[in-house]
Amino acid sequence: MTAMTLALRQMGGTLRRIDRVMLATLGLFAALALVVPAQAGDSVIFTLRALAFIAPFFAASVLVAAGAKATGLDRQVAAVFSGRPAVAIVLAAAFGAFSPFCSCGVVPIIAGLLAAGVPLAPVMAFWIASPLMDPEMFILMAAVLGLELTLAKTLAAFLIGLLAGFATHALVARAAFADPLKAAARGFGGCGESGLDAAPEIMWAFWRRPERRATFADEARATGWFLFKWLTLAFALESLMVAYLPPETVGHWLGSDNWWVIPASVVVGVPAYLNGYAAIPTVDALLELGMAPGAALSFMIAGGVTSIPAAMAVYALVKRPVFALYLAFGLTGSLAAGFAYQAMI
Repeated sequence: MTAMTLALRQMGGTLRRIDRVMLATLGLFAALALVVPAQAGDSVIFTLRALAFIAPFFAASVLVAAGAKATGLDRQVAAVFSGRPAVAIVLAAAFGAFSPFCSCGVVPIIAGLLAAGVPLAPVMAFWIASPLMDPEMFILMAAVLGLELTLAKTLAAFLIGLLAGFATHALVARAAFADPLKAAARGFGGCGESGLDAAPEIMWAFWRRPERRATFADEARATGWFLFKWLTLAFALESLMVAYLPPETVGHWLGSDNWWVIPASVVVGVPAYLNGYAAIPTVDALLELGMAPGAALSFMIAGGVTSIPAAMAVYALVKRPVFALYLAFGLTGSLAAGFAYQAMI
């Protein structure tokens, strides 16, 4: 064996040990540094700022997921939801429509619920509704865009979550999506051996028992790393959309009241970085340019559910059929909400 062959094999072994998601992120920044050096710097700054902005939500979601696992709450929630699917779906959609979690921050909670045995239907209802509205967004939207559009989005979040939940329940009843989580997502969220009983009693002061402290630490570490690496890559890609798809271009495409603007708003909103709070001033400007209110609603809903960071986090967590179903609910829900709202005003 030549020295060259040995070196190549050693390099290959080293690359296999490096996390592929982080390798892709580093490769993206390296390629930008070689081809577009100025954009490489801008992308690094954008990614760091985005991570800093989401840090409180990130920390809260990781702590909630780890705490639910360590206390045994996740198993108890699973037991309650498993017996009453219709009630669980309604409650999940309602809670999701007003929960403070963003579409990325809710991922570890969803993973914990699925791994603990909560049926996919109420999880899907919560997952779809959660990123569309929260108390802070409600206040900001009402102040900038008016109460009517804000209430329309709130109602749409609940109804889309509700429909997604019951549609998923019907599919699961026909033996679909029996095992939704990917193998790579089984390192956290309640999968594997944790040292806890199969059906542990709730212990709020989990830190008093060494095995539960260990469970909390392991869960927080695994969940935090899983989210961090995928969000870093997602925000890096998002920075390129900010650079090459500026709001002025979006405004030029969507600033009219033609019928096709609602479908176009969904198409643009699917990968758009203008979701959540960032969408509010942009949508306000688009409405001033003549954008139809129904198109504005579709744009905000599509962006909230299926923006790049949210979609990548979901893709990393669940198998492809579940991911496709998630995208389908985001697309059809935003389209239906836009046309329905436009017909009523």
